[in-house]
Amino acid sequence: MKSYSFVGQDAKGNKIRSRANAENVQEFEQKMKERGIYVAEYQEDDSDNSKSIYKFSTKELSFCCRQLSAMLTSGLTLVKAIDILTKEQENEKARAIWQDVYENVQKGESFSSTMEMHSGSFPEFLISMVGAGESSGSLDVIMTRMSDHYTKENKLKNTIKGAMVYPIILAVLCVVIVMFLFIFIMPAFLDMYEDPSTMPLLTKMMKAISDFLRYRWYILVVIVGAIIFGINYALKIPDMRLKFDRMLLKGPGFGPLITKIYTGRFARTLSSLYSSGIPMVECLKRASSVLGNRYIDQKFEEVIDEVKQGESLSSAITRTEIFENMFCSVIYVGEESGALDSILEKTSDYYEDESESAVQRLVSMVEPILLIFMGVIIGLVVCGIYPALYGAFENVENE
Repeated sequence: MKSYSFVGQDAKGNKIRSRANAENVQEFEQKMKERGIYVAEYQEDDSDNSKSIYKFSTKELSFCCRQLSAMLTSGLTLVKAIDILTKEQENEKARAIWQDVYENVQKGESFSSTMEMHSGSFPEFLISMVGAGESSGSLDVIMTRMSDHYTKENKLKNTIKGAMVYPIILAVLCVVIVMFLFIFIMPAFLDMYEDPSTMPLLTKMMKAISDFLRYRWYILVVIVGAIIFGINYALKIPDMRLKFDRMLLKGPGFGPLITKIYTGRFARTLSSLYSSGIPMVECLKRASSVLGNRYIDQKFEEVIDEVKQGESLSSAITRTEIFENMFCSVIYVGEESGALDSILEKTSDYYEDESESAVQRLVSMVEPILLIFMGVIIGLVVCGIYPALYGAFENVENE
């Protein structure tokens, strides 16, 4: 995504100097046309890499939404609330974005359209919710919901990060120990063999690995780099990414656990969107895109088509075979009772608790695998050097 700085005029003749994000010039011009802005001049910023665009973290979004909610509920105007929020930003890039939002809202632009100009920084979900809040006149309520949403989203991310600390440390330790054994320990014992041809087969294999790591380590670096590059490139291919995302959901052991995480996020997002008065079709588009899974996106294209044709949401979702039967049954009850938003909110709380348990179970699956791998390697090394030790002890006894 690229960033464009521009100078133009709105429909009221007010001069606008701002910035907008778009994939290309055509998309940028289309966005300006939709907002009724006549662009006098524009230029693409120096860096066209999407990484250069500042993206708000879930923690920052939660803070901003909570502050705006508190100020709007207290009776402050939106312009004043954004002005105060801008001054509270510690990060210079974040402050610059909010400053731009403040200036445009002060000139009469809607809050959501101004945020859309920074779509690379603000998530589409938040922009949609702000637009719904402005249309219904309940922006303060929407900000409260968004604060709760991003607080729970941030909590789940922190849970995942915290749970992965030990496996990562264990994996690094495993690699370090294996490298140390083959590079430093193995050569010392292999020197005990006066005639290399007398080495057992396992010892010869261990020696080959040791020599490779000592003298041709750069080949290993190239291979690892090529594998990482190949995986990243393959995941950019639509068909490969689709198969990978499907594997995440259908894989043995970890598939059901990841599905629980997706279910919690989907239920929370759909509940927030639907309770804000957004049409169901738009809710489904936004809620599925938040998950970032190509396979789910493809399945929900079918769900959206069926809902447009009058099919019930519960029936359409059941046929995707993505979510658990219990979740589909809950949606059915919500549709029948007319309280889909409240039931989804309660269900999301349940599945978010289940998500935390799922993360812990995923980690518990990784830990024994790493321990077994490290034990096998150490066992092979011991078996490889044992004949040399045994021979050395025999020589000492004979002497």
